[in-house]
Amino acid sequence: LLIAACISSFVGELLNATIIAVMVTVSAIVDFYQTYRSHISMEKLRRLVAPTGTVLRDGSWVELDRRNLVPGDVVRMAAGDLVPADCTLLEVCNLYVQEAVLTGESLPSAKTSVPDSRNQRINQVYLGTSIASGSAIASVVKTGAATEFGEITQQLSAKQEETDFDRGLRQFALLISRVVLFLVLFVLLANLAVHRSAFESLLFAVALAVGLTPELLPVLTSVTLAKAAIQLARKDVIVKHLSAIQNLGSIDILCSDKTGTLTIGEMHVFQSLDYSGAEAGEPLRTAKLNSLFQAGVRSPLDAAIASAPADDSGTNEAWQKLDELPFDFERRRLSVILKNHRTTHLICKGAPEGLLPLCTTVGVGGESIPFTPEARKTAEETIARIGENGLRVLAVAEREISSKPHYAAPDECELTLVGFLTFTDPVRPDAERAIQELSNDGVAVKIITGDNADVAKHLCQQINFDTGEVLVGDDLDRMTDTALAIRAEKANLFARVSPAQKSRILRALRSRGHVVGFIGDGINDAPSLRAADIGIAAPHAVDVARAAADIILLSPGYGILHQGVRSGRSAFGNVMKYLMMGTSSNFGNVLSMAVAAIMLPFLPMSPTQVLLNNFLYDMSQIPIPTDNVDPEYSAVPRSWDMTLIRRFMLLAGPISSIFDVVTFYVLLHFMHADETEFHTGWFIESLFTQVMVLLVIRTTKAPWKSRPSRPLALSMLAILVIGFLLPVSPAAAYLGFTPLPAGYYLFLLATITLYLTMVEVAKRWLLAPASQRLPRTAASQA
Repeated sequence: LLIAACISSFVGELLNATIIAVMVTVSAIVDFYQTYRSHISMEKLRRLVAPTGTVLRDGSWVELDRRNLVPGDVVRMAAGDLVPADCTLLEVCNLYVQEAVLTGESLPSAKTSVPDSRNQRINQVYLGTSIASGSAIASVVKTGAATEFGEITQQLSAKQEETDFDRGLRQFALLISRVVLFLVLFVLLANLAVHRSAFESLLFAVALAVGLTPELLPVLTSVTLAKAAIQLARKDVIVKHLSAIQNLGSIDILCSDKTGTLTIGEMHVFQSLDYSGAEAGEPLRTAKLNSLFQAGVRSPLDAAIASAPADDSGTNEAWQKLDELPFDFERRRLSVILKNHRTTHLICKGAPEGLLPLCTTVGVGGESIPFTPEARKTAEETIARIGENGLRVLAVAEREISSKPHYAAPDECELTLVGFLTFTDPVRPDAERAIQELSNDGVAVKIITGDNADVAKHLCQQINFDTGEVLVGDDLDRMTDTALAIRAEKANLFARVSPAQKSRILRALRSRGHVVGFIGDGINDAPSLRAADIGIAAPHAVDVARAAADIILLSPGYGILHQGVRSGRSAFGNVMKYLMMGTSSNFGNVLSMAVAAIMLPFLPMSPTQVLLNNFLYDMSQIPIPTDNVDPEYSAVPRSWDMTLIRRFMLLAGPISSIFDVVTFYVLLHFMHADETEFHTGWFIESLFTQVMVLLVIRTTKAPWKSRPSRPLALSMLAILVIGFLLPVSPAAAYLGFTPLPAGYYLFLLATITLYLTMVEVAKRWLLAPASQRLPRTAASQA
């Protein structure tokens, strides 16, 4: 468009150049207003980490800017501190680290200085995470760009991969450029070959170039997508740049973690069980006392216990806290010592594998019986069943103990097993329905989680989600990229997946031709959000994830996303209407110009008339963003299909040219029109057919079965009236028009009717087989 504007200005067509420049400018302003975004991912990372750290230098602890830390430095951290670098732990005291910003896990991670081959992160802390409780001394191993955060920063700084929308727009621009260049050169050479004025031929060629180029496309695309963005914002979906809307409508695979999307994102007590697995209220009542009086870091499990309903009214006030044995990694349990008016009790909760060996009796019906090997086996079987169901579990035990000034871990002995508490992150009520709606709309949901496979499978069973083949993180490391791409299509559940593996899964799916969306929330998800065609930040996402995403959800669940997918498809459908109609109609007009250049002794239209025709036609299309979209169109993923656009252009364009040539023949041989009458007759026929063919192209249905929006219908009618009145208006002489006989309009009515009928037949013939061969592509117009 800018090239056409420059050429128009060079040859003196300042009005034409101004119109094009204004359209490009308006498009840029609209797009900038909607897509304005500061790429602040790196800035967010800098704000997230603490500027200083406590470092051992020359035998003293000093505060230094973290940028001055080097590998080998020894740092000290306590509760509330942010970790200043990637470090290996040397000494710890009841250390818990909040790594949610890095891993997305809400529970603080217990840390130890002892390496563990099964969990290589157990003795490592990372830049930007925070100390939830306890203290530590650690050795710096990585700083700056070498840290995990640094690697994420570099990935965010890298050039983003081309999305489906960008790829389609580039291919369309290449198609139009080639067609314009070929046809304009052909018409120019044809006019010069018949010895017409070189300057007049050049002006005519420039006018043709403008006529064939869909100059309204940038404005119409921006307005259409901006309208969709406003609608989505009302539904709590924030679009950060306009192309994301089309990408959202194109996705056929949506990858997501389960937390906060399939589940509500909060832990709840699911069951209170005795050692045999039978429902019992005592484990919950006992655990609530432990959680109520504990002073250490409170985990989401403690919050779940505190909020769970239990028959404990009036009992808490009777207890007085004497002491607490805080949680540590070696013991994996927490005990409180409470005293009532009669006795003193040690109440303990923790991991079953660490608590069961300390129990010598078990509570049954309010009585304590020996914890025999048979009873122990029953308890272990209960724990195993809980694990198979994918639930978290805590064991609860107690003992009566004598009062004394201080208590220690050895006092946690000869306990009575009260029972077990199971926990779950409840499934969202709308999860199953929303996934089914996405599936019905051609979007396959794939769950990618860091949890183990059993937990994820249990969740999938609750919502009747077909997991297909289940792939685990260790499996992915053994696969080539080609093998992963094939198996990733079949698998719907990926468990124990690392952040790097998430991005690899997304790239593998995209390599198979899929348009992939990804929902993420943590800093570690930022590279995956960039690797997907459309990155979607979950409602609880950290700032860095939001900055890396294309779309931000303000409400949880898939239901709101389903509405966004539908809106994206509708917006893309309206853009495609203009593309399909504009390319085919304009191509037909230029073909007609080429034929006319050979068979006529004069130009078929003056350059001014060509531009006016194109301007009026574009004005009739401005309300396309308001047009109705057939529900059938929004029911399947939509993406660019240059083959279809090219085929439709090559089929519908010549049909238009056939009727133009028939009009030429009637004007010359039946009406014996002079040059002015010819210009007028073809101008009206060309304008009317271009405007009215939208009624056929805008839907896959019969035109009378799909109504256009009122603004579009009124706009089309207004342009038709203007075109009809131009030959008899005061401006007719200036524009080179003259009144035509009534008989011509009867011919025009018959021509338009037959033309629209042929285009309808061609549309059905072309699009029906295309929809069978290419179900994912834009095989039809909304």
